[in-house]
Amino acid sequence: MTDTRILPADETGIAEAAALILRGEPVAVPSETVYGLAGDATSGEAVAAIYAAKGRPSFNPLIVHVTSLAMAEQVATFSSLAHGLADRYWPGPLTMVLPAAPFSPIASLATAGLATVAVRMPAHPTIRALIEACGRPLAAPSANASGSISATRAEHVARSLAGRISLVLDDGPTTIGIESTIVAVERDRLRLLRPGSITIEMLAEASGVSVDGSNTGSIEAPGQMSSHYAPSKPVRLEAATANSGEFHIGFGPVAGDISLSADGRLEEAAARLFDLLHAADQSDAAAIAIAPVPRRGLGLAINDRLQRAAAPR
Repeated sequence: MTDTRILPADETGIAEAAALILRGEPVAVPSETVYGLAGDATSGEAVAAIYAAKGRPSFNPLIVHVTSLAMAEQVATFSSLAHGLADRYWPGPLTMVLPAAPFSPIASLATAGLATVAVRMPAHPTIRALIEACGRPLAAPSANASGSISATRAEHVARSLAGRISLVLDDGPTTIGIESTIVAVERDRLRLLRPGSITIEMLAEASGVSVDGSNTGSIEAPGQMSSHYAPSKPVRLEAATANSGEFHIGFGPVAGDISLSADGRLEEAAARLFDLLHAADQSDAAAIAIAPVPRRGLGLAINDRLQRAAAPR
C-alpha cells in the first residue's frame, strides 16, 4: 500500500509533485473549484493511473487543464464562439468541450475515445504552477474515489484516496466548492453538460447564443453519471425536517444540525456543500437529510450535485 503524504503547496511541494507526475504518478492538487487528481494528460499510462487510483469507469472522460490559450489550442480546435468564452471566463471555472485539435497530444484514454476534448484554464495558483512545472497539460478529475463526495480540503483527499496515491498538495480549502461548469461549444449554440458557478444566464449573456440545458443521456463530459458525488449513507432531499436517525443539513430558514447557509446565500451554500456532506457522512447518524435549496442561478448546480448524491447506487 502507498503511503499518502500531505505537503504544503510551496515551491518544494510543487517540485516534488511535478517529479511524481513526470514519472507517471497522479498527485492531488487544489484548484478554485475542488481538489483534483492530476496526471500527465499526454500519457496513456499516466491517465490509466488516475483511473486506477479513483476506481473510475474508463468511459467517463477527464478534463484537460492548461495555463495558456496557446497550450489549449494544441489540445482543441477553437471557434470564434469558444474564443469569446475563453476571453470572458478564462482563467476560471469554465470547461469547454471542443473538437480535438489535429495531432492533439492528449492520450485517447483521457477523452474516453471521443472526438472531443474537455479543456479548462484554472485560476488557482497551485495547479497553474504545477502545470507550468510539468510543462504539459494535466488531466485532473476530482481527487476522490469515483462516485464519492468531491474533496474541498486536503484531508478529504487523504481520507478518500489513502493508500492509492503518494502525495496531496495542501493549500487550504477551495473557494468555489463545486466543480466547473461544462459546456459543449457547437457552431451556433451551447449545450450545458454540467451546471456550475458560471450559470446558463451568464453563458447566454457572454456568448449571445442560446444555451440548451437538456440532457441527451450520453456521457460526454465528467460528472454526468446518474450516481455521483455520493456519501456512503442514504441521502434524502427536500427535507424541511429530519426523521429519526438522520443528520440534517439545513439551508436558509431550515436550521438543521448544520447549515449550508443560514441566511440563504447560494454562493456560501456551494462553497460549503461537499464539506458538509463529508461531515454528515462521518457523523454517527444512519442517514442524511438535506433542506430544500432554490433551483435558480447557482442553485441549479447545487441541486444537480445533490440529486446525483441521492441517486440509487
